[in-house]
Amino acid sequence: MAANRALRSSQVVNIEDLRQLAQRRLPKSVFDYLDGGAEAEVTLAENCRAFREVTFRPRGAVAIANCDLKTRVLGHELSFPAMLAPVGYSRLMHPGGEVAAARAAGLAGTGYILSTISGHKLEDVKAASQGPVWYQLYVLGGREAAEGALDRARRAGFSALVITVDTPVAGMRERDPRNGMKELLGTSLFARIPYVPNILAHPGWLASFLLDGGVPKLENIVLPGKGPMELIDVASALSKAVVTWEDLRWIRELWSGPIVVKGLLTGEDARRAVAEGAAAVIVSNHGGRQLDSVSPTLRALPEVVAAVNGQIEVLMDGGVRRGSDIVKAICLGARAVLVGRAYAYGLAAAGHAGVARSIEILRADVERTLRLLGCPSVAALDRSYVETPHVWSVR
Repeated sequence: MAANRALRSSQVVNIEDLRQLAQRRLPKSVFDYLDGGAEAEVTLAENCRAFREVTFRPRGAVAIANCDLKTRVLGHELSFPAMLAPVGYSRLMHPGGEVAAARAAGLAGTGYILSTISGHKLEDVKAASQGPVWYQLYVLGGREAAEGALDRARRAGFSALVITVDTPVAGMRERDPRNGMKELLGTSLFARIPYVPNILAHPGWLASFLLDGGVPKLENIVLPGKGPMELIDVASALSKAVVTWEDLRWIRELWSGPIVVKGLLTGEDARRAVAEGAAAVIVSNHGGRQLDSVSPTLRALPEVVAAVNGQIEVLMDGGVRRGSDIVKAICLGARAVLVGRAYAYGLAAAGHAGVARSIEILRADVERTLRLLGCPSVAALDRSYVETPHVWSVR
């Protein structure tokens, strides 16, 4: 209840405020898993900095009676142009995890994407939301396990499938080994000893973690004859679960709904996704968590938009912390954005209430930005409302 009261106070006015609450509540190992990126974290920082390089060109003396924030993504009307991105290990951040996030998204009139690396059953996540829910697939545990998850997702009513293509191996997130993330997820009590003092310094998180049963299993990766995969197995399993363009054809045989390809940064890959029958692409560098020193996603966005040439929808993620960031992405051609850390900080801080507050902040930011731009609707946004650096040329 104290956390919920803090969310309603004047102290939580932006996403950074939620980040600070999350940092106070979580052990360092869990917070840095959420907050960190790969290697020197160059791309992690550039994802945010790229938004600061784009400036607005507002229209003056414009009165707007009703500001329309709605958009449509794969046939679904969203209350504003943002969805909640797949965030792995969400249940470690808060017991409500994916269920709490999906519920908040649905109540806010937007969509949620469930990660394969999730601690709640996909059926429970879908049932929690009154909005569209997509399933993000990793082929962890082999094709048989993936086929089982796809069948469950189809029967549960997931409306689209997201295929992530930028994880042939896990990126080197240097904070994690320093903080003992592997040891926290492991079974050896002896290996955890060096990290125990920091965990004990966060009693609220520790109590909820233990009451929730400790480290959750991956309920949506059911290994034949073994049951749900242990959470610790993920990093090693990724190298055996590389998704190729040829795999999209196999997946298409199992999934009749829209397929979204996530993790593209070039026009060449975007055109290939169109050729392979994707309904949409997500310009993404995995939040700077995979290959470091790649382009920030906002800068890569115009190239991908030009490459698909209106044939399919383009979404993007990475570095979105404010509603003005969302507006800039829409101006540069995105149909909508995916927010990951922005809502995960809220989840880690206060569960469902924290996610709801993060969405509320971003939605209010978007409306305020449109009114200050003199733009009546999200649909009316275009490149004339922004100025980009001259070096941002489209290939």
